[in-house]
Order: sequence, then C-alpha cells, then structure tokens
Amino acid sequence: MPIVRIKQMKPSIIPALLSYLFFSGFGSPPGLFPAEEQSISIGGESRWKAAERRSGITEMSAVRPWPVLVLDSAPQTAPGTQETPDLALSFDEQSPEHYTGGNRYSIRANPGTSGTVVSAVGPEWARMGAGAAFFSSRAAPRPGSAGPLLIAARDSRALFAPGAHVRDFSLEFWLYPLNLENGEQILAWDASRSTVPGSYSFQRIHCSVIRNRLQWNFNDFFTSPGGQETLSVTLDGEKPVVPKTWSHHLIRFDADTGLLEYVVNGRVEALTYTTGEGTEGGEVYTPIIGEGGEFILGRVYTGMMDEFRIHSHYAGQSDREFGRGEGLQKYSPGGGRVETRTLDLGAGAAKVLRLETLGGRIAAAGNRVRNDYAGQGDLRFSDDSAIQFFMRFGDNPYRWTGDEWQVIEPWVDLPAEFRGRYVQVAAVFYPSADGETSPYLEELRVVYRPDEPPRPPVRLNAVARDGMVELSWPQSSTGVDGYLVYYGTAPGEYFGVDALRGASPIDAGKHGTLRIDGLKNGTLYYFAVAAYRYIDRDGTPSGSGLSTLLSTLLSTLLIGEFSQEMTARPLLGYTLGRYE
Repeated sequence: MPIVRIKQMKPSIIPALLSYLFFSGFGSPPGLFPAEEQSISIGGESRWKAAERRSGITEMSAVRPWPVLVLDSAPQTAPGTQETPDLALSFDEQSPEHYTGGNRYSIRANPGTSGTVVSAVGPEWARMGAGAAFFSSRAAPRPGSAGPLLIAARDSRALFAPGAHVRDFSLEFWLYPLNLENGEQILAWDASRSTVPGSYSFQRIHCSVIRNRLQWNFNDFFTSPGGQETLSVTLDGEKPVVPKTWSHHLIRFDADTGLLEYVVNGRVEALTYTTGEGTEGGEVYTPIIGEGGEFILGRVYTGMMDEFRIHSHYAGQSDREFGRGEGLQKYSPGGGRVETRTLDLGAGAAKVLRLETLGGRIAAAGNRVRNDYAGQGDLRFSDDSAIQFFMRFGDNPYRWTGDEWQVIEPWVDLPAEFRGRYVQVAAVFYPSADGETSPYLEELRVVYRPDEPPRPPVRLNAVARDGMVELSWPQSSTGVDGYLVYYGTAPGEYFGVDALRGASPIDAGKHGTLRIDGLKNGTLYYFAVAAYRYIDRDGTPSGSGLSTLLSTLLSTLLIGEFSQEMTARPLLGYTLGRYE
C-alpha cells in the first residue's frame, strides 16, 4: 500500500490540517461494492515467524505437514530456587556427538564399543524437551549413531570429580525400555580409591535389570568418617518397570542422616541408611570419589532415556519436585502463552470478522504418539487440555483500544465494534489434567474486511488564469465526504505554499470545483485531487456534513489515492486559459 508523507505544511483550513494529524496514508482504490473478505495467515505454510512472544511454547515438526506450536515440555526450575544441576543431559541435540550437559563434564559417544548403538530421537518421542537418546544393543550402527555414552568429570567442582568429598546428591533420569530383559545395564560408574598406603578400593555404581525391576548396587562407594572403611549397599525396585512406557527414576542421598532412597515415579520403593549398623542414628558413611570414574549410559540396554541429571542436593524436599507435584508431569500446569506481532490490516478501521484456527492435541500413548487432529474445532478437549484465544484492536500500534485483551471464540462471527487498523492475537495453551497431553496449533487466520478509502475523481480539469487556476472534477455519488486538492511545482511533489488559501492540500469540501488564487504567474503548477471520508473513532462512518472542529477531532480522515495529475501555468493577463 503506497504511503505519501507531506513534508511541508502551513496552516490551511481546520479539516485539512487535522486530517494529516490523524492520517497521512493513502490506500488502494475501493470497489463500487463492499470490500471482499481478506485474511492474514500465521502458521501453516506461512510458518510461525509472526508468533514473536513465546513463554512455555515451542515448535514441533512431524505432527502435521507444517510445524505446529505446542507446550514446551522442558523441565522448569521450581519457583524460588536457584539450583543449577551438576549435570543436565537433556539429549535435545540432533546427534549423540553433540550431546552436552554443562561445563563440568565431558560427554562422548564411544564408537569403538560393539553391541550397543545410541542415536537421537525427536520431540514427538521425547519425554521432555526436543529429543531423547535411543539405545539399542542389537541394532547395527547407522549414520548419526554411536554408543554407549561416556560421561567424565572435567572440572574440579564436579560432584564426581576425583577426590571430591560428596555430601547430599541426587541422580535421576527418565526411562523408556522396549523389553527390559534380565542383565540389561542401564548405568555404570567405576573408579578406584586409595584407602591406606598400598591398598585400593574399587568403587562401583551399577543400575541393572533383575526380574523386570531395576537394581542399584553401590559397591565400596560410601566411606567412613575416618576414611579407612567402605560400605556397600543394594536397593531393589519394588514394582516391575513397565516396558514401552516412560518412568522416572531417582536416587537421592541425605548426608546428615545417611538416608539413601530409590524413588520411582515419585514413590519411594527402597531405602537404607549408610551407617555402620544400617539404621538411622549411626555413624554416617559418605562418598569420597576415586580416580578414573566415568559414567557409562546404555552399555547393554534397548530403549530410550531422557533428562539424565546429577544434583548436589537431596531432591524432592518440596511437593513440586518428584513427588505429588509438578516435577513428574510432562507439561507444566501453568501452560504457555504466545502472542503475534502487531498485524496491519491496512488503512482505516478494518472490520475483523472472525478468527479461524486449526489444531489438535498430542500425547505419548504406549509405544506410539497419539495425534488427535481437531481441524476447525474449538481446540478444547475432554481431558481438559485446551487453547484459549484473545485479541486486541486499535488505530495505533502502540496504544490499544481499552488496553485490554478480549476473549475470542474461534470460528464465531465477531461483534461490529471489533474494528481497527491494527490487531494482535494471543493464545494460551493448557495441558490435560494429568499433565501428559498438550494441545497444538497448526494455523490461525485473522479474517477481516478492509475499510477501503474512496475512489479519486475519474478526471481532473485545470484552467489557467492571471495569478490563479480553476479546477473542476466530476463528483462521486456515494461514499465521499469531501475532496483534498494538492498542488506543487514538481511532478508528484505536492508541497505548494503559494495559494491564498494556504499550503497544499486545500480542503474543497464536497464541491467539485475550486479556484486557487495567489499563484505565481509563469510558474508551472501540478495538481491532483483525492477523495476522503470521515471514520468515527468507533469505526463507523460519520456521514457527510462534518465541518466543525469538534466533529473533525472526533473522527479519523480516510483519504483515497490521487487522481490523474494535471498541469497549468498562470500568466499575466491570461484570461482565455487552457481547458483539458
């Protein structure tokens, strides 16, 4: 849409001056009949660049032909906490060679280990975030895979750095086994530590599958306060781990009491005390990390793993973490929000007709991803997952009408007052009641009818006189409240200031003629005419006859395009003139 800006202005009559205080844009000519519906599409083939502000929202591919917006399943830090994990391995990178978990540990896939392959899977399979690791002890290596994963401390501040005296710690991960066969080894850590001169203790942490349960062995891992004795403990899961289902596993240790717990899906399944007597109240044995320690993930394992983390605290002290609360839910109960950038519907007060939305919901269901496409539905589902939409309108992109968001029902015709040149859309996503399902948005369309400016006169006549020019044009029958006459001394540059009636443009009102006095003889002038219409601030046409200051102040002037340009040169004593 062409925009013409007036660079020079002197006081003219009030309507012309105020028109430029309110509006300086010119739109395309309107049709003889009401404008046809138009739409602005966001998402779908247009992608999501216009969805600028996102909180708790991410894009996901492989759900629909184009990327969709869904809730972000990345783990969130509990409010009021500043804890940074000692290791946070999210597996969100595109390949195992690029996995990273922070600056304290090095992570590498070991291609030299036969029998195990690790590769990356996308967000549609991941428990959290944008990806997970898939281990297979039978599959042949393929591009982008290696295995298993080796994790070693490379910073003296790491919890498992050689010589570290560890107090509280937690170790957690999500697991999705395919078969869960006896002997599968999920995790292993081995190191050696000198206890007395010439004597070494071989430390070990192993997590293995025994009778469809996970068993944790801590061999010589805990050391007495004097550093001379070591302690070995074993924790067995109480319930079988269900294949092809995500489950959360947590080991946590409290150095004050010696309590060591194994927690599955927020429920304590096994515990012991690392004391000499194995009961609460005894002398607590704590870890002292030996040399050469290295975590090995998925050495003999077939299935997925996600969000492997090490913490330097006893995790689960609040309901939010790993217990009844939100730490185990895939999606945060608070949901997420996305806002589009400001959308320009063109000149004038466009009528927003409706908001069209396409989407569905997605969830992991056993060994597959459940995708319920709702199409043109209202995107509210029986499991309480939903998307709620909002809009705000205005004639100024920085100042909205009422400064409030209004709730919008998709696919429902909007009230007449939903008008404005600018509009912004927001969507709030809510997960299901159990936090396992997210709604998704494939596309949204703002459907509107533009308020097009009136057409210019079909022709313009100019007759030169002595010190003046007489203009005339055929008047439009409907939809015009008046005409603005522009003049200047160069083609297309209407910045004239010579006329007695003031600087360009001059308001001719609803008349089809105008005599412009005070022009310089011998100067060639260029003229054009544009029709205008008043639009009230509420978006309704104000009607004709608005000539008072009050009426003008309460309205916005919608100005059309220029007519065909005409020229005329006033000359001294020139009375016959020229007629075109």
